[in-house]
Amino acid sequence: QVQLAESGGGEAQAGGSLRLSCAASGRTFSNYVMCWFRQVVGKEREYLGAIAWSSGNTYYADAVKGRFTISRDDAKNTMYLQMDNLKPEDTAIYYCAAKNRLAGTLFTPAAYPSWGQGTQVTVST
Repeated sequence: QVQLAESGGGEAQAGGSLRLSCAASGRTFSNYVMCWFRQVVGKEREYLGAIAWSSGNTYYADAVKGRFTISRDDAKNTMYLQMDNLKPEDTAIYYCAAKNRLAGTLFTPAAYPSWGQGTQVTVST
């Protein structure tokens, strides 16, 4: 069973930066993809990007490409989301998720059996 825990959320001003962390435990992740989603109340969960744990290859949604960067520290079993040039529309609850790399698509929340509890990010003007 994979356990995930996000941290690092908070408040930032537009144009600022935040870095989220997702600490993973429960197994080895060499065959896993880990992902970031976000959700605004009343809207569907939005895919932001993913990282293949073994290769370190990253994939991004167009909405955040060039502003958000996903990385991982294999020794710490931790994934990061560096968010730069934040905008008010980035305000949401941010979730990390994990799945076997062969199971389902990157973009579909239902493909991910393991989720963190979420962390709030609020960007003000």
